[in-house]
Amino acid sequence: MRIGDRWTAMIVLCLEARPRRFTELKQLLGAVSAKVLTDTLRAMERDGLLTRDIFDENPPRVEYQLTDLGRTLLRLVEAARDWARDNLDDLLAARQRHDDDLARSLRGSAPAQPARGRDPGRGVHTPYGR
Repeated sequence: MRIGDRWTAMIVLCLEARPRRFTELKQLLGAVSAKVLTDTLRAMERDGLLTRDIFDENPPRVEYQLTDLGRTLLRLVEAARDWARDNLDDLLAARQRHDDDLARSLRGSAPAQPARGRDPGRGVHTPYGR
């Protein structure tokens, strides 16, 4: 089950208003590869979260739509989206503090660079090695 998966949540939001074709989903999601989208859609279909409807047309048309079970995920996905939006400033500030602290600690604990022409393991560097 892939409920917490990044793409599952985004697909649920994409299918909220209406059924969509694969190419529509790919366009809306942008960064997802065709393979990852295909695998995610298959897993969601297997879990009963969406249906894959094939229309007997030329060329064939396939649409994906949320099932009633899939629609129950909307509350969770929307709640997570709302939480992220409401806390975005705090999240970004925490990330910045963390990155600043990490950069400071790395600068303070970085090993000293050996003097030019010296081998840090043996002292004076000679053309004959160690």
